[in-house]
Amino acid sequence: MRGEALKGHLDGMLLAALAAGPAHGYLVIESLREASGGDFDLPEGTVYPALHRLEQAGLIRSRWARVSGRRRRIYALTAKGRRELDERRGEWRRFAGAMEAVLEVGR
Repeated sequence: MRGEALKGHLDGMLLAALAAGPAHGYLVIESLREASGGDFDLPEGTVYPALHRLEQAGLIRSRWARVSGRRRRIYALTAKGRRELDERRGEWRRFAGAMEAVLEVGR
């Protein structure tokens, strides 16, 4: 999948990955890879800065925890993050529906 296809959607994808529950960054990356059938194999250098940006915006929060003997930062959605995710889901549905209609013109 082309990288430019993700532009503008990364934050929503990360919020969606955390909707299932708190997770450390690597688990978020794995979740997106698995959910997309391997199409979204995002590098840590893309994901971690985005997680920090979402935390600064108050959409997620983080805490340190021990996971399998390793100290990891665990990220979780805030109430504001859940509202943002709901808005982004609605926007995506409208966008995807409109794109589908446009791409099918003339078929």
